Amino acid sequence: MKKKFRLLCLLAMGISQLLSAQHYYLFVGSYNQDKSKAGIYIYRFNPDGGTLQAVSSVSQVLNPAYLVPSADGRYLYACTEAQTPGGGSVTSYTFNPETGEAAWRSSQSAGGENPVYIAEHNSGHWLAVANYTGGSAAVLPVKDGYIGKAGQVLVFKDSSLTDRQRSSHVHSAVLDPANRFLFLPDLGADKIRCFAFNADNAQPLQPASPPFTTTVPGSGPRHFTFHPRLPLAYSIEELSGMVSVYRYGNGRLDSLQRITAHYTRKKGDNYGGADIHTSPDGRFLYVSTRMDENIIVTYAIDPASGLLKKIAHQSAGGNHPRNFVIDPTGRYLLVANQMSNNIVVFERNAKTGLLKKTGTELTMPAPSCLQIKAY
Repeated sequence: MKKKFRLLCLLAMGISQLLSAQHYYLFVGSYNQDKSKAGIYIYRFNPDGGTLQAVSSVSQVLNPAYLVPSADGRYLYACTEAQTPGGGSVTSYTFNPETGEAAWRSSQSAGGENPVYIAEHNSGHWLAVANYTGGSAAVLPVKDGYIGKAGQVLVFKDSSLTDRQRSSHVHSAVLDPANRFLFLPDLGADKIRCFAFNADNAQPLQPASPPFTTTVPGSGPRHFTFHPRLPLAYSIEELSGMVSVYRYGNGRLDSLQRITAHYTRKKGDNYGGADIHTSPDGRFLYVSTRMDENIIVTYAIDPASGLLKKIAHQSAGGNHPRNFVIDPTGRYLLVANQMSNNIVVFERNAKTGLLKKTGTELTMPAPSCLQIKAY
């Protein structure tokens, strides 16, 4: 009995040591405006205290505005928002978790102007890219980190009410939890488009049924996320500053709720709704809002219905919180404030969902995307 107990203790110690030895890396994309300057920054993140240690950076890339590490952690993908006519590409890097360094591997045209979002299919064989100015989406084959020419490009020609909506602007590309459908929020058209995704096909995308969900005119859907357990999806609308809640099933979205993402609302404002994420346990939803407010809004998620109740808002700690990330442990939320050139670390209370500044803050030019991965 004593021997068995001793073995269990040793096993527990081994697991504890393994977890403590795990590395967490923060990848930061930015608008560097000059590829001779650093555009991607890599930090080691300590989940025990929410601290950050600079490890390396990557130059020779122009405006790597959005990043995603591959599921296996071996590669880092970046879409470069060149902000020039006909510009924009997708670039891959190999990543060494031992050294924390990334090395260029390949680059391809994004299939449209100004790519702003990239996602990896769970097959590991495809990347999906949203091209904002081009009003298009593309899927590019990838093998061993090498990106091939776009296998399929979808161009949308739509419009809606406001000056920002004179043409289609696809602002993100989000796969459902099963990776069977790709959702494309189109800010310019007030539509969330949906395509069935068959990774075995040379052209993997086919319009779903229905092919899109119409949002409120003038709302401008931007980013989109799924609940980690419930059949629900949430969308942040950039122009209206509202969060829409949807029941989700087999590529279909049914509207359940629409709730403000602002502390104050004034008719006619451009609210600058930006990013949206659920906590890992699915109990809370967080949204960032830019323009005059520059806040993070916290919602409690009803465990049965998935509907939202706004419980808090607070300063993002800077100007223009374009993007934020919740670390894999769920203990911290990090915000990229693009216009004030800083990243702020908040501690997250798992019971209440409330945020508190840790005092850790980074300064860098125009951070635009944050991703954290455990190794």
